[in-house]
Formats: sequence, structure tokens, C-alpha cells
Amino acid sequence: MSAPTLWAVVPAYNEETGIGATLAALASQTDTRFTLVVVDNASTDATAAVVRRFAAGAPFPVRLVREEERGTGAAVDTGFRYAVAHGAELLVRTDADCLPAADWIAAARQEFASGTEMACGRSLPRRDERPSLAERYVLPAVVGATALYGRYRARHRHPRYRTPYVLCHGHNLAITAALYLRCGGTPRIPLEGPPEDVVLLNRAREHSDRIARAERMVVHTSLRRLRAWGARRTLLWCWDRRYRPADPKQVHVR
Repeated sequence: MSAPTLWAVVPAYNEETGIGATLAALASQTDTRFTLVVVDNASTDATAAVVRRFAAGAPFPVRLVREEERGTGAAVDTGFRYAVAHGAELLVRTDADCLPAADWIAAARQEFASGTEMACGRSLPRRDERPSLAERYVLPAVVGATALYGRYRARHRHPRYRTPYVLCHGHNLAITAALYLRCGGTPRIPLEGPPEDVVLLNRAREHSDRIARAERMVVHTSLRRLRAWGARRTLLWCWDRRYRPADPKQVHVR
């Protein structure tokens, strides 16, 4: 029997200088049996041109879709729904400033094969950005503490949820097409609105008890927001957007 059809979705906004590394990491996967959808989120630079050049020699089919509505939620939802409309059964997502580990796709397939309907992977700092000791060790510890806080937070423990809360990074998740459609998908909300990955997770938790933390799914993420805003503001941003920059344009530091 052939493997279920898997598509990877990457939202991108003005990423011409960095998306090449993400595309290279995807091309280096040990399992390249997938189709890639890059959603150009109304970029004003040459992001689309970089993707087109990559597509000419990629080891898998590449689709480039444009979404004019700004915001990660809108871009991701457009990408996922495009993939489903074209036959995707399994969906994975990362971001255009991230480097998935070489076995990321393979690890996602293993999660799906075990019966998981939504898998939330592990996030580590990008090595090529030369993380400091604090960024390498303290940051993951803080993330772990926030995961524990999220699990016991009252709003995440409502009886309507069919499974406990798990830490979910938007740049490293996998979900079946069936569950994505069943739960309503990623919210199409502004970037400064509620975290779209948490909203998707909680929507999915209302419809499935097969949601898991997937430590084997590893993505190395950029530290650029942390370095631009500092630790306190970044944590407050992630905590229900309790910090928002005065200039709305600065929220697009992805």
C-alpha cells in the first residue's frame, strides 16, 4: 500500500534572505515523499522568486501560493486548506526562519502511524545563530515551565477538552487533514491576536483525544525575536500577547 499523502506548509513574509536555509533543510530530509506548499503572505521582497528557483531542482513537488491577508494564521490556514483540496491526508508545518531536523518528516510519519491525529514537536535554538549558554539551556527550561503552566491553567482544563493540554509550537506541528477540517482549522486572526497555534491546539482538543507531544519531531527555530525584543518582552508576547510593540509593523519579526 502507498503511504498516506503528506504535505508540508511553510508560511513566509519577507523572507528572501533566510528562507533558502529552510528550503535546504527540507530538501535534506531523509524522507522526501511529500509536497511542499510555501504561502507567500503578501511579501514585498523577493521571497517568491527564491522559492521558484528552489522549486526548479527540488526533490519533491513545490507549490507557491499567495495570501494577501497579513498574519500567520491566515497564511497557515490558506496553505493547509490548499493542501487538503489537492489531496493531502497528513499535514505538517514549520516556519520560514526554521530548520527542521533531517528526520523531521520521518518522525511525523511515525507519529501518524501510531494513531496520533495531532503531534506537537520540540523546538530548539538554531545552531547557526550561535546561541549563548542562556539561550541554549535557560530558554528551554523556561519553555518547559510555561508548558507546565499551560497544562494546569484553568482555561485549558475545561470539560469540553478531550485530552490534556500539551506545549505546541506553530513552527513544529503535524495534524491529519481530517482533524484539521473537523475542528475548524487555524484561526485567521492578526499576528497580534491570540496565538494561532494555541487556538488550533485547543480546537483540536475539543474533537480528538489522540493529541501528543512528539519529542522526536525536532525543529531548530530562530532567536531573532528574542534578540530583538529581549527575554521579558518575548515571554510577555507569548503569554497572551501581554506585550505588544508600539509600532504595529514590529509584530512581523517572525
